[in-house]
Amino acid sequence: MATVVRMPSVLAGASEAAIAKWLVKPGDTVKVGDPFAELETEKAVVEYNSELDGTIGRLVIAEGGSGEIGAPIAVLIAAGETDADIDAALGDEAPSAPAAEAAPAAESAPAPAAAPAHAAAPAPAAAAAPAPAPAVDQTGGRAFASPLARKMARERNLSLASVVGSGPGGRIVRRDLESLPVGSATPAPATATAAATAAAPAAGNTEIPLTGMRKAIARRLTESKSTVPHFYLTTECKVDALLAMREQINAVSAVRVSVNDLVVKAVAAAFIDVPDANVTWGETALIKHGSVDISIAVSTEGGLVTPVVRNVTAKSVTAVSEEIKDLASRAQDKRLRQDELEGGSFSISNLGMYGTLEFAAILNPPQSGILAVGAAVDQPIVVDGQLTVGKVMRCTLSADHRAVDGALAAQWLAAFSKRIENPVTLLI
Repeated sequence: MATVVRMPSVLAGASEAAIAKWLVKPGDTVKVGDPFAELETEKAVVEYNSELDGTIGRLVIAEGGSGEIGAPIAVLIAAGETDADIDAALGDEAPSAPAAEAAPAAESAPAPAAAPAHAAAPAPAAAAAPAPAPAVDQTGGRAFASPLARKMARERNLSLASVVGSGPGGRIVRRDLESLPVGSATPAPATATAAATAAAPAAGNTEIPLTGMRKAIARRLTESKSTVPHFYLTTECKVDALLAMREQINAVSAVRVSVNDLVVKAVAAAFIDVPDANVTWGETALIKHGSVDISIAVSTEGGLVTPVVRNVTAKSVTAVSEEIKDLASRAQDKRLRQDELEGGSFSISNLGMYGTLEFAAILNPPQSGILAVGAAVDQPIVVDGQLTVGKVMRCTLSADHRAVDGALAAQWLAAFSKRIENPVTLLI
């Protein structure tokens, strides 16, 4: 029988998600693990893979539309099943208008899949159709909009009455609000106090609307900084031997290794030396991790994401390098999977490539540690009692004092420095 595919719990804490892009169309055959759709939450855009075998019978939510976790997004059918079987599977959850409609001519994105066979074909138009009116319900009151669009309107203090929807049946969806020029929509009615305190942008300034991802980053970091007792330890690592070893590796390896790849291996090795530091704070107990899973901070156009390299201690430096390159590339293309963004036990943020000498990073909850890595620069050092010049890299550990005491953090940072300064130990 026809099977309803529901909006998955893409990321922990998300209550709804939007269809950023369909990777299938009606009539396509899919198997377990095949790419199905790109789903967008406040945190990221991730690729959702099919959890079932079957043929796409109907796409319930159009691209740009959103739904709550558990809402129908598509229907899979078996051989011989028809639209009647799809309608029966959806029951009362069937939308009032078909999801798949032709994309507006002005858009360059691929057109969504064709409408279901039972939908009547529109009659040819003799002249250009008038511009669509703003979407309202049959009472002429509340605008017909997706939950995500209504949420965005509340956050931006906008009235939906003047917004023209591009979704099914004229429904207002996320992209309709994101495409609005600043100041083009009617502000929602404001109280006298709010109107009096609202400040207009100064001449020459430009307002850049906050994306859901940027607001999520702000919320999480504010929560981390205000609720987690951070403390910081800084070390200076002599990295001449590390840089020399990297040159030797790259001279013979088909995979080019970066300094950051070696830092990741050194972080993992330090947890071998000081396993008691590989913990996170829980509500009722400390959680001691059995493997070293490291989140790597990757800057993307929409904001910072932290994909996870798992079980780093069991992988060679070239394998780690290849995995980081793959994760970073797919992060830029917004093609990371849910499981690749969750579950890390420690984070690394490296700003050395920008010339930053030293900084302190904010913890990535629920993790208990993040290492901020600066640039390797020439500076005076003492070697065997003699003053010379060497390459030095400053690294700052931010730690959660609830889970990691100062002495334990100092032991871990010393172990990291020792591994960095004796880099051959990262290869054995």
